Amino acid sequence: MTKTFSALGVPEKLVSVLKSQGISSPFPIQEATLPSTLSGGDVLGRGQTGSGKTLAFSIPVVTRLAANPQRRKARFPRALIMAPTRELATQIAKTTEPLAEAAGLRTTVIYGGVAQSRQEKALNDGVDIVIACPGRLDDLMKQKLVDLSLVEVSVLDEADHMADMGFLPVVRRILDRTPSGIQHLLFSATLDNGVDKVVKRYLHNPTVHSVDAPQAAVNTMEHHVFIVGADEKKELVRTLASGTGRRIMFMRTKHHAKKMALWLSKSGIPAVDLHGNLSQNARDRNLAAFSEGSAKVLVATDVAARGVHVDGVELVVHVDPPAEHKAYLHRSGRTARAGSDGTVVTIVTPDQQGDVAQLLKQAGLKVPFEKVNRDSPAVAEVVGEIAELVTYAAPVKQQPKRTSSRSTTGEAGGSRGSRGGRQGRGGRPAAEGQQRGTSGRRSERAAQGSADRPARGGRSANSERPATGNRTARSGSREGAPASASSNSGRSRGPRRATSPATRSR
Repeated sequence: MTKTFSALGVPEKLVSVLKSQGISSPFPIQEATLPSTLSGGDVLGRGQTGSGKTLAFSIPVVTRLAANPQRRKARFPRALIMAPTRELATQIAKTTEPLAEAAGLRTTVIYGGVAQSRQEKALNDGVDIVIACPGRLDDLMKQKLVDLSLVEVSVLDEADHMADMGFLPVVRRILDRTPSGIQHLLFSATLDNGVDKVVKRYLHNPTVHSVDAPQAAVNTMEHHVFIVGADEKKELVRTLASGTGRRIMFMRTKHHAKKMALWLSKSGIPAVDLHGNLSQNARDRNLAAFSEGSAKVLVATDVAARGVHVDGVELVVHVDPPAEHKAYLHRSGRTARAGSDGTVVTIVTPDQQGDVAQLLKQAGLKVPFEKVNRDSPAVAEVVGEIAELVTYAAPVKQQPKRTSSRSTTGEAGGSRGSRGGRQGRGGRPAAEGQQRGTSGRRSERAAQGSADRPARGGRSANSERPATGNRTARSGSREGAPASASSNSGRSRGPRRATSPATRSR
């Protein structure tokens, strides 16, 4: 008989939060690990994707900090949760924040791909729980914007994926900055690629809980392998995407994912893409469209294989078969989550049959290969009810506001027209330059180009260091002149400008 959260030792205020979300009884991995984690012990949890691991570690983290309230100290969090991808970090935050708020705790999420100013402000304001991707967290630590010396509990989620992405050296460097003897919780589907070394280095006498191996997870799904000619593959994809429920299509490359999503949308099937070339705002916007149902299809690369937790995904299609069986398991894990039903289809061209057969064998699956076309009964059974087509509307691009050359140049730091009656280059009146038709636009483009040009010294795009006054540092350069002005003609104009009537008149 499944125990209740209260019987496992979860505080009543957190039980109330879970009940308000419709969560009344723990999943197996939560039931197995909570007694150990709530008592303060180190835990190694091995469970399938979608098995409820996030609550298995967020509940004890919040419980531990709430039991010993302390005044927040800027840049010194008390708990650290690390995840390999932005999507997973965001999902963890959504699960943890309601529990933390009920306990009077504050959380923040840290990841790359966005400006760090907002993250820096949150750290300066003081947070209790930091949920972070290791790359950006390491950057902030090097800048002394966050200090882990007061951390009481750390969590490493999807450790095997961290290893696959090459993050383990950074993870070890981060964990080395936490106090010795704190509570460590590590969750992973496997212990290969160096994960076992992390376990041995940081976890002390951990309690090991293995619940539902990945092979068991995929065995609860309905699997199909459809063989189709390369020239018929695209139409089969469109047919598989045409159902009424949510479905995820996995592609091998970012370029193909973007093209496929656009093609499906123009075919009347609302689709969005998810891959590494998208900005964080675009990722969030596309995931929101998929979650709320305005887009029924998500076309993704393997960046979505972990961390995208959307309920009700009824079909996963491997448009491009994955390279190895672990990727198959984690891609497929986007459906049939938390005990629900799901279907997985792998599309195979004749030359791919041998590789896919080997992959499925390594995943512990026996799936018959079926030759199909888009009108085959097997395909129709998988698709189910066909959704109505939606007329494609191209996204409207916002045009940047156009500003006059005078105001733009003035903002860049010193305008020829900012002082009344001042002459242009070589003594020619400014009005004469405008009559030539291009000087205003040229100066606007040059000023914009110098503003967009990255600063020297190899600083990253996320650097918050203010720009320096490079324009006035050069000998003989006119105040506010674009840095690239002298390079356009192949010779330095500094001496000529220094002897011009406009310069002598200053």
